[in-house]
Amino acid sequence: MRFLALLVTLCLALPVQAEGFITRLLNQPVPGGVAVIDLGPAASAPRTTYQGKPVLVIHEDGQRWVAIVGLPLTTKPGSQQIKVNDTQRLSFQVGGKHYAEQRITIKNQQQVNPNAANLKRINRELAEQTRAYQQFSARQPSNLLFDKPVSGPLSSPFGLRRFFNGEERNPHSGLDFAAKRGTPVQAPAAGQVILIGDYFFNGKTVFVDHGQGLISMFCHLSEIGVKVGDELPRGGVLGKVGATGRATGPHLHWNVSLNDARIDPAIFIGAFKP
Repeated sequence: MRFLALLVTLCLALPVQAEGFITRLLNQPVPGGVAVIDLGPAASAPRTTYQGKPVLVIHEDGQRWVAIVGLPLTTKPGSQQIKVNDTQRLSFQVGGKHYAEQRITIKNQQQVNPNAANLKRINRELAEQTRAYQQFSARQPSNLLFDKPVSGPLSSPFGLRRFFNGEERNPHSGLDFAAKRGTPVQAPAAGQVILIGDYFFNGKTVFVDHGQGLISMFCHLSEIGVKVGDELPRGGVLGKVGATGRATGPHLHWNVSLNDARIDPAIFIGAFKP
């Protein structure tokens, strides 16, 4: 009888719904991280927004809908809210996170303090890339545990406060992989190519839409092997590692954007460090 009473007590103490795999993988609610929010059961996916932008919603483990929210690096720790079906508001908490510094020496001074003509180009290219990040397609991502786009060690983590020739610039918005020039770059999940370009800072660049505001950007490529509109399978080759744009040597810079927020790609490959 005592054993039965203990068993009942333990069962009552368990949560009604255990966390699913996607929640355990992705829920890192810090600036530059991801918040996974339980929306409960429903016949169809609830319409969800964060700061006025649509949010990725998936059916986790066939039990409940969850919102997967990208949190910009500028997010303040504390209480945040999402809006569900235009009427309901759900609160969630964002914790703090410290990001280290990185100091880089660039020989080309135009890559640090561009002249007027280059600034005009940079602003035009920034607007083009921002429009790509803001796309929101109806497709469901093929997988949320991403493959690494290249094999090789991580060389620069996300979120570093960056100083070029001693001058502070925007934080590092992606993840760098040390890889040899010419190494094939593979799509970490299936998706459609929505933008390619050869940009002042990013060099040869490919944007891939994985679905519902989940977008990857790959830059500093030596070669681009796809065109806009191409459908890439998971593992499909999109280009090769290079050192184009503002780069001190061959490597892959990989951005992940979710609801137009640049977030830590390490979360999606199980390599996030709190």
